[in-house]
Amino acid sequence: MANLDKASVRTEVSRLKADFERLCAEGKITCESQAIMTSLFLVVELILAIFLERTTKKDTTNSSKPSSQTEKDESSLGRAGSNGKGKADNKASAHNSRTVETVTLSKTLTCDVCGEDLIDVPCSHVERRTKIDIVLEKVVEHVDAEIKHCPTCAATVKGRFPADLHGPLQYGDGLKAFVINLLVCQMVALNRVQKLATSMLEVVIAEATLLKFVLRLHQALETWEAQAVEQLLKAPALHVDETSLRVDRKKHWIHVYSAGDITLKFLHRKRGKEAIESINLIPRYGGAIIHDCWSSYFAYQHCGHGLCGSHLLRELTFIVDAHDYRWAKQMKRLLQETCVTVSKSADKKLTAIELANLQKRYRAILTRGEKELPIIPPKPSGKRGKLAKSDAHNLWERFKTHEATILLFAKEPHVAFTNNRAEQDLRMAKVKQKVSGCFRAEEYAHAYCRISSYLQTMANRGYNPLIAIQMALAGNAAIGRE
Repeated sequence: MANLDKASVRTEVSRLKADFERLCAEGKITCESQAIMTSLFLVVELILAIFLERTTKKDTTNSSKPSSQTEKDESSLGRAGSNGKGKADNKASAHNSRTVETVTLSKTLTCDVCGEDLIDVPCSHVERRTKIDIVLEKVVEHVDAEIKHCPTCAATVKGRFPADLHGPLQYGDGLKAFVINLLVCQMVALNRVQKLATSMLEVVIAEATLLKFVLRLHQALETWEAQAVEQLLKAPALHVDETSLRVDRKKHWIHVYSAGDITLKFLHRKRGKEAIESINLIPRYGGAIIHDCWSSYFAYQHCGHGLCGSHLLRELTFIVDAHDYRWAKQMKRLLQETCVTVSKSADKKLTAIELANLQKRYRAILTRGEKELPIIPPKPSGKRGKLAKSDAHNLWERFKTHEATILLFAKEPHVAFTNNRAEQDLRMAKVKQKVSGCFRAEEYAHAYCRISSYLQTMANRGYNPLIAIQMALAGNAAIGRE
């Protein structure tokens, strides 16, 4: 099919419509023809609106389509030599690691030019070169308990083993942390982790044992999760989102709740209100929840609601690309300017006068936009279901219905303009699914959600994952909570 110039098509339709209206005003067209042509123009405008949306290519800039499904974006590449982003790790070392540092002095005994003896000549300064290497060390600790026979009562008495030695063979927290870090943080396949451990330890550890390490940490974090939930309930604003996850060849959903430096993820079979009620966090929450306009969240009217500005900007970009509507350009500019103004203000919100002006401009743009959009014909009597509308109509109606929700970031200082925090917290779950395909059992999917929640929270506080895992295994997961 030949490519069509969107602007020229709209211009031609507008010209034909103007000529028709001029002929009608001159009385050259009968009433019956006017009615038919008016209906025909209405249908043409609706078809044109939907057709342009269908032919406009979607990518990460104008939709929620992930970057993995779009072409490479050269504009997002960093400059050579630029510093990476992210929080700095906690510099504290793990308790089972050590650094061996040596300094060797390379003496200058004779002059390379004339051969003069330089042994007694004082050194002016030194030039240092450094080599950093790693040597893997397996630590095997044997504990022998003495067994004695009491000469008085003939009883057999055995020495006490340390509390962490429950059986003939135990694996230390350092090894457990290393394995869990590979499985959960680095998302290495289970079989590859087993082979790596075998090559390092020269001991074959069964896959079931490796999975028990994960379940052991999952159980150890139960109290931490309960404490994190109580902290989230006190937060003034809460970022929420959900994404699909394959578990035992069935679609499940990960629900994320983020505020401050805390991230919590829960797995549920459903996406909507049933899952929200089961998790039972939003029903008890009284602050503002920031989301992507998922209808299930609006059922909780006791909470404040804020919509993600990034989603709105991408959808406005698509409408501009597809139709070049002026109202979409103006609304996009208004949101971007307001976001900059709020971020630069000392109180992180607009004043009462600024907010009133913002609402006035917002409503004026929607009023003008309604005139740009094609008129939706009335629903025929007896027809079931909703009338099909274009994306532009649906987006305009969303702006019209949720004005207070969209502009909440300009009114409340604790409400962010975007919901990027929740989306970023969920991003690695999609990477995990891409690497592993799916989880074989639901209990391991629940364990992944709780452990990854803990590790992301500790990463927000600057902790190294190996240190965080060993803290949790030792029963100190609540350290650094405040």
